[in-house]
Amino acid sequence: MPKTSSETKKSKSRPAMSPEAVENRLINKAYKAVEKRIDSGEATAAELVHFLREGSIKQQYELEKLKKENELLRAKTESIQSQKEVKELYSEAISAFRRYSGAPAIIDEEDLND
Repeated sequence: MPKTSSETKKSKSRPAMSPEAVENRLINKAYKAVEKRIDSGEATAAELVHFLREGSIKQQYELEKLKKENELLRAKTESIQSQKEVKELYSEAISAFRRYSGAPAIIDEEDLND
């Protein structure tokens, strides 16, 4: 059976630019298909259970927990970067003090750990 002009327009969507965009487009299509099956009463038990779980309080708490864990990881990463910057500043300060005192500007690891 030949496609109508409206069907041709729907099937010719713009190609995705990245793998993530392709994945998102396919997920969107899958959600639309499942929604139609739920509306028509033809959804499988697995499909129904999936959406019931997605809407549960437990799932919402798990999602919130993941968000908080991501925030914690970002904070730890920033802290490590900050520690590196402080170590560099101490190194520069020790070199400057040595230059002012007339000593060579060589930095030992012992100086940084003191």
